[in-house]
Amino acid sequence: MSDSISIEGWAAIYDEVDLNGDVIAPGAFRKSLARTGSQAVKFLYQHAAEHPIGRWLGFEERAQGLYAHGEILFATRTAREVAELARASIIDGLSIGFRTVKAAKSSGARRISEAELWEVSLVTFPMAPKARLTRIGRETPVLNDEKERSIRAFADHVREAARILSA
Repeated sequence: MSDSISIEGWAAIYDEVDLNGDVIAPGAFRKSLARTGSQAVKFLYQHAAEHPIGRWLGFEERAQGLYAHGEILFATRTAREVAELARASIIDGLSIGFRTVKAAKSSGARRISEAELWEVSLVTFPMAPKARLTRIGRETPVLNDEKERSIRAFADHVREAARILSA
């Protein structure tokens, strides 16, 4: 058994109002990450400082949001349990802990244009509903309900086309 498992996913989604009424602007974490690097961003479980479960290896600015690459380290019982729950798609949310540097109210929401990224947690209920894991382990993509429905619908269409062509 390995002593860690790699994960990837959306730590933050840009330009969408989260459940707390915040909107993260593209590039909001750029200065923070340039200054500290990914190694300074803690990887916690449920934002609990007493439950570090791994380390972040890198972050990428993408059009949709801030994409995270990390690994859960099996050094603690909590990390091992969380890894199993993540593999089973029971816990699949990511959530950011940060300090706001620059923000302004816009259309009833707080638009955060600059923030210091302190931590990214694996959580049950993310404030940004689309901030989710996309991959666990080297070969295990995480399918959300929408992707799974699309894949199943596509497979159904292929089966139907095969039935028609073979008739």
